[in-house]
Amino acid sequence: METVILSTQQIDQAAQWLDEGKIVAFPTETVYGLGADATNPAAAKSVYQAKGRPSDNPLIVHVDGPQMVWQYANVAQKATAVKLMDKFWPGPLTIILPVKPHALSKTVTGGLDTVAFRMPANQTTLKLISTLGKPIVGPSANTSGKPSPTLAQHVYHDLKGKITAIIDDGPTKVGLESTVLDLTSSVPTILRPGAISQEQLTDVIGVVQSDHHQVQPGEIPKAPGMKYKHYAPQAQVIIVDQIQDFAPAISWIRQRQEPFAIMAEQQVLDQLDVTSAQATFSLGESLDSASHLLFAALRQFDLNPKIRYILAQGFSATGLGAAYMNRLNKSAGNVHFKSQEA
Repeated sequence: METVILSTQQIDQAAQWLDEGKIVAFPTETVYGLGADATNPAAAKSVYQAKGRPSDNPLIVHVDGPQMVWQYANVAQKATAVKLMDKFWPGPLTIILPVKPHALSKTVTGGLDTVAFRMPANQTTLKLISTLGKPIVGPSANTSGKPSPTLAQHVYHDLKGKITAIIDDGPTKVGLESTVLDLTSSVPTILRPGAISQEQLTDVIGVVQSDHHQVQPGEIPKAPGMKYKHYAPQAQVIIVDQIQDFAPAISWIRQRQEPFAIMAEQQVLDQLDVTSAQATFSLGESLDSASHLLFAALRQFDLNPKIRYILAQGFSATGLGAAYMNRLNKSAGNVHFKSQEA
């Protein structure tokens, strides 16, 4: 199969292919998604196959507005959901709701009686969904377990020959996947942190909690990214939590004589002796830029097979930092540098 790169002017062609049950990667403000007709079980199954994704990992359903949600979702939590939609949609918030009986296949829901909905803040994709007239599933458009794609070229690198087309709309704006909020639990619960923070959600609907439990073997997660290893490049990522620990971390890797790379804010890189590093990547000047560039950095290093270790700057896990550290911890397998190692 030849994978075609489409422009944002070729929405009709993309919608036609989706209607035929084919897979088309699409842009959002967070990361690129892997699109298929959410009402077509065979098409949804092909998304799992293209990604190499476990079938018990549910898919997020992308819609062009709240009205499309209520065709498939039970209205049990409608009042709370509408408040959130009014405030944060279109945008990087995914809302889990109970699904109407037989409204969507278990291929989409991962076998659960809930489904996750999002309205992305990307006009190209909203037009695509409206043109199709049906919602589309949209997990990140990468090989399962690898860093999420923030450029069409990332998608092509992972999935060329496995999908029909990619709509190229340039780099994504947020760079981290959406916040996932479960409204089917007794207390609204964040299952995956993202750009919409716990504090922002609390301001709109009251008490919101975060779920930190470890998904067990045999348990079906309610949201993507809860159970399986994610975002991991070939090299071992090591998180450096304190800026003053970068120097001993570099010294430790030098003693091991292993090729390594460093990803950190520019002001941190400027303070370090990076001459022995195989490569460096500037995460910009702030947590905002670091979050936006996280996956791009991991993917750039993944293109260099010589790199064995990646020293990555950690941030405080509050606000947007919770989303950044969630992804970075998963990419590192929770490996953090301890100064005594040097």
